Amino acid sequence: MHSSCFNIHCSLCPRFVGYLAEVRRSHPDYHARPVPPFGDPQARLLVVGLAPGLHGANASGRPFTGDHAGILLYRTLHKFGFASAPVSQASDGLQLHDCRITNEIATCNRYLTAELTALPANALVLALGHIAHEAVLSALKIKPNLYRFGHAVSHALTASLILLDSYHCSRYNTQTRRLTPHMFEMVIARAREILNCMDKPA
Repeated sequence: MHSSCFNIHCSLCPRFVGYLAEVRRSHPDYHARPVPPFGDPQARLLVVGLAPGLHGANASGRPFTGDHAGILLYRTLHKFGFASAPVSQASDGLQLHDCRITNEIATCNRYLTAELTALPANALVLALGHIAHEAVLSALKIKPNLYRFGHAVSHALTASLILLDSYHCSRYNTQTRRLTPHMFEMVIARAREILNCMDKPA
């Protein structure tokens, strides 16, 4: 979804609109609007997360920025060359390289459809968690039972689009060791490997 597709004033979900209005009342300095995707518009790697966190993206206006999940995400993206710095802070000049991050589910699925449709050939979608995995399939009108979620499992959705799954890098998952930094690094390393292979002529 490029900037022409994103609507910061979107009101498709009345419950969400009401929630954001309450956030603005209690935290007037927060972004408290729909959070736009962040990164390279022509990226081949699209990272799909969940709804923006209250004190993270809802505050900063950038996906995975200001919350615990973003610590591991940006640090690992940087390690494998997808980010210009290991830490994300709003208005810090951070750039993503061949990578874009979005987090839309449920009513916002139409925006995810536009995001996926705009991907270039030989692209990779990284779904952070089971919900994001199913959101991607829904956006592409693919039956969820055709591709089961599994950590570090990849699925060839089309000849030029691969879906790669990971446990979400949430505080709960990292503190319970369901997802360790090493496990997440292996997934991002796999993403890099897949994209490198796609670069090679058949």
